Amino acid sequence: MSAVRASRTAAETLPVPLVWTFDGPFERCLADIEDTLRRAIVLVGDVSRIALLIDLSLPALQRRVAAGDALQPAWGEFVERIGAAYGLPAFPRVRHLRAHGPLATLVVAYRS
Repeated sequence: MSAVRASRTAAETLPVPLVWTFDGPFERCLADIEDTLRRAIVLVGDVSRIALLIDLSLPALQRRVAAGDALQPAWGEFVERIGAAYGLPAFPRVRHLRAHGPLATLVVAYRS
């Protein structure tokens, strides 16, 4: 089986969309999101078919700040890395939620 057919077959068996949640220290969540994004790109096989959404829970973010986490420079560095390193057609949409829940949710939608 060719590598292209194998990656196409693997992508066809994935659920749509792919969803991961992250909780804990802010910088660690950003590193985990980036690592998960890399893995999702490998699973899907073609970055041009990917649309991304990152949901940030404002109450969870407020708890992290109260616990001493700094948002900058970690967020700015994350934005620069994601924007430059992966060849994404667009930067992930970031939605700020007022609902309680995990700090961040990464949603990867793709066309098969």
